[in-house]
This record gives sequence, structure tokens and C-alpha cells, in this order.
Amino acid sequence: MNMKEIRWKQRFQNYEKAFLLLDKYIAGASPSELECAGIIQFFEMTFELAWKLMKDYLESQGFIIKSPRDAVKQAFQSQMILDGHVWIEALENRNLSVHTYNQNLAAELQNKIKELYHPALKELYDYLKNELRTEKTGC
Repeated sequence: MNMKEIRWKQRFQNYEKAFLLLDKYIAGASPSELECAGIIQFFEMTFELAWKLMKDYLESQGFIIKSPRDAVKQAFQSQMILDGHVWIEALENRNLSVHTYNQNLAAELQNKIKELYHPALKELYDYLKNELRTEKTGC
């Protein structure tokens, strides 16, 4: 096993922890302002790990990735993710949420996290979990 394979598998462990936390808290009904802020923070952390995980995985497959946008584009072309537009929008919203705070933006972002971004992050999680499972069984 080469270092690039090891790197994406280690990054997946961190991604899995962050994703499962987001997954746990996203299901709550009508969260408080503090809980909403926590969901957004979990999203930011999970998204950051997601694009870096894509980068590491794709590099282990021989691709050269230089930016989060490159990672999303190549992941879409490689069929790791199904909707590249959702991922690009998530990247833009993640960048916005990190640098500004606006209560209206936070409420809108929380809805997008639940409706669009969480399912996209789950799709990546399922894809790579399956890659690990396939590798272990050899099938």
C-alpha cells in the first residue's frame, strides 16, 4: 500500500467522524440558535474534510488536484459524486459562512445543509465506505 492510499484512508476516518456527527444533529426538529450554529460548524468541518478526502482519494488514483473546485470536478467526472453543481454551491456557501455571519444566511444555509448538502456528503461517505469494503473483501 502506497502513501497516497494510506492518506485517503486516514482522512476517511476523520471524515467519517465529522459526517456522523453532522448526521446525528441534522435530524433534530426546530433547532435553537446555538444548535443551528453547531450544525453549520459541523457542515463546515465535514465539507472541508470532504474535499480534502476527494483530493487524497483521486490522487491515489493518479489524478492531480490543485484546489477544492478541481477535486469536485474530478470527483464528478469519476462518478464519485452525482451532482457537481450541488458540491460547487456547497463550496461557495461554505466559504461565505466561514467569513461572514448573517442570521438570514444562517437560516438559509441550515435548510440547504439539510436538503442538499447533507445528502451529497452522505453520497460521498457511502461511495468511499463501499470502496473500503470492496478492498477488504477483494470483490
